[in-house]
Amino acid sequence: MTELGEYLRACRARLTAEQVGMPSSGHRRVPGLRREELAALAGVSVDYIVRLEQGRAKSASTEVLTALASALNLRPDEEEYLLRCAADTGSSASRARSAVPRRERMAPATQLLLDSMTGVPALVLGRRMDVLAWNSLGAALITDFGKLAPERRNHIRLAFLDPDVRGMYAQWEKVAKECVAYLRMDAGRYPDDPELARLVGELSMKDADFRRWWSDYHVRAQRYGRKEFIHPTAGELSLDFQVLDARGAADQTLIAYTAEPHSRSAQALTFLAGWATTERPAPQT
Repeated sequence: MTELGEYLRACRARLTAEQVGMPSSGHRRVPGLRREELAALAGVSVDYIVRLEQGRAKSASTEVLTALASALNLRPDEEEYLLRCAADTGSSASRARSAVPRRERMAPATQLLLDSMTGVPALVLGRRMDVLAWNSLGAALITDFGKLAPERRNHIRLAFLDPDVRGMYAQWEKVAKECVAYLRMDAGRYPDDPELARLVGELSMKDADFRRWWSDYHVRAQRYGRKEFIHPTAGELSLDFQVLDARGAADQTLIAYTAEPHSRSAQALTFLAGWATTERPAPQT
């Protein structure tokens, strides 16, 4: 079974006939859309769907994949993941290009930008959701990253395995599921990344929720949203976040958290900023 086959099966299992405008008839041994229903919607043969899911199809055209994405009601980020899976299933050259990602380097100007954002908690995440950089308010909000060993500075690892970080999210399950979907999206870019494989292995071994959600094959590209925090110092905060791509660094994103003006969260964030200047989180190393 290939990544493409697993993903197609997972997407098909999440859909019902009614959701795609088809009549639901007969007993279904397993939930979800049948192969023949997906084949009819995408305009391909059932045998071709079987071969794709079983990893026996050597390649799939962009037109066919687009038709499958439309039939499965995939969002743009989900369709992107499908196309990446298909590319990696194809030629050995495409796999070789994605097998070993380069070492990540962050531009010094990016750190200067973070430090200038004194009233906004901000982080820079790299591949695998590694925390590459942060400002003092970002450390005050989430955790003092400077006190962690570099290999432990990972957003999803902290969300699942650090009790303090985990307990700070008022809607932890929602945040955790989103993190898994973000990481699965990253896996589509670098399917043979050994560091990612180690991270997934560790989280799968130590957390049953991660293990179950990882096998669901949900993917998502992070762009914006809202998170509810229960901070030990600042109390409850409802913060919007935006994700910005770092120019010139394809795998790096800057995440900034903001509060609605004059809100209780804005007051709490101002208090936290003052606390951060006196506490002085550990410097980055």
